[in-house]
Amino acid sequence: MTDDRHPFLRAFGPGLLFAGAAVGVSHLVQSTRAGAGYGLSLLVVVLVANLLKYPAFRFGSLYAAATGHSLLEGYRRQGRWALWLYGLLTLATMFTVAAAVTVVTAGLLGMLIGVRDHPLALSAVLLVVCGVILAVGRFVWLDRVIKVVVAILTVATLVAAGLAVPHLDFAGARWWPDVAHFSAADFAFVAALVGWMPSAVDVAVWQSLWTLAKADANQTSGLALDQPDARAARRARLAAVRIDFDVGYTATALLAFCFVVLGAAVMYGSGQAPAATATGFAEQIITLYAAMLGQWARPLIAVAAFAVMFSTTLTVMDGFPRALATLRARLRSPEKAGEALLESRDGMRAYWAALLVVALGALAVLGALPRSLPALIDLATTLSFLTAPILAWLNHRAVHGAEVPPDARPSRFLSWFSRVGMLFMGGFAVWYLIMRWAI
Repeated sequence: MTDDRHPFLRAFGPGLLFAGAAVGVSHLVQSTRAGAGYGLSLLVVVLVANLLKYPAFRFGSLYAAATGHSLLEGYRRQGRWALWLYGLLTLATMFTVAAAVTVVTAGLLGMLIGVRDHPLALSAVLLVVCGVILAVGRFVWLDRVIKVVVAILTVATLVAAGLAVPHLDFAGARWWPDVAHFSAADFAFVAALVGWMPSAVDVAVWQSLWTLAKADANQTSGLALDQPDARAARRARLAAVRIDFDVGYTATALLAFCFVVLGAAVMYGSGQAPAATATGFAEQIITLYAAMLGQWARPLIAVAAFAVMFSTTLTVMDGFPRALATLRARLRSPEKAGEALLESRDGMRAYWAALLVVALGALAVLGALPRSLPALIDLATTLSFLTAPILAWLNHRAVHGAEVPPDARPSRFLSWFSRVGMLFMGGFAVWYLIMRWAI
């Protein structure tokens, strides 16, 4: 059969871009810290966060596949206030997010090349390399690189986690967090863990933009989201995009579990605390794998871990500028179906200007804040945690808008589940703030 007879194969890609953006700091750092500090007791937190955030993320690709528009157009149709709100929330988080993922990647790179004392310089080099890749290959290279990297790390992590299971103390394991004895630091860490588990909710906007970019790349094979088609064809297209997203989302959830298991099996109860520097923590991550797979695997895993973190940095450095360039355009005018914003000269100028601003802002954060990796990551993830319910609400309203065909809207169950997720995220955010003030 030809590729034209498999819409899933043509649509496949944005889901793994989601995985590439998600499987980074939230997994290598936060999930490992969860296992190292709390054993298996936070597995339930990881599970609940992945489940209840699912609709908010899913609605990004669903809206794009159903309407041929980005999620930001869905925001615009709710009112310009929604676009401004999204812009403010993005500005509040993007520099710390970009700084956090970049410095972790720099730590892994420093370990590989033996340069341990210059994280800022290495971060600058990485951001330049990301810019070159995006300039030369654009979406096509981004799409291809992520598929390979995510596949390699997924296999290695599943094997390592499987080998770690016999080392777990199931008899003395706690399966629920002991909230009654939590300190302020414990509450802060759980909020930070949830903030990027599996990722920040604003990635749903990137997901819609990547879905449209994939469709634009597939114009020659006939997968144009803006062309009129019958109801059956639209359903087939939506099903293909849903499967692509579900594959990526399931992979991110499974890998989060694996990193908690690795942290619990190797570091929990050992007195070994996560390192405060990017390079030091990178070495601990590689040691986790080597302890399970053997020392022979250390070089391979070091390269794979760097590759997955580099993929996260690459997707972040594409996602924020792509979203900001689109936001600028939507504040000016409505979106046309099938509009290839980044193919226009004005759109590309906005994209590169935004990329430069994000990169310089990330480096400024790394230069200004204390060189404590956990502190920087907790700041970035907590900001994402507090903004998540607002963005989830905007996504819910967009995908239930009048422009979405009735047969393409979420099912009654998914709509209900989305409301439950919003209540959970909003309630947890309020509870966290109350607890922080009270302690």
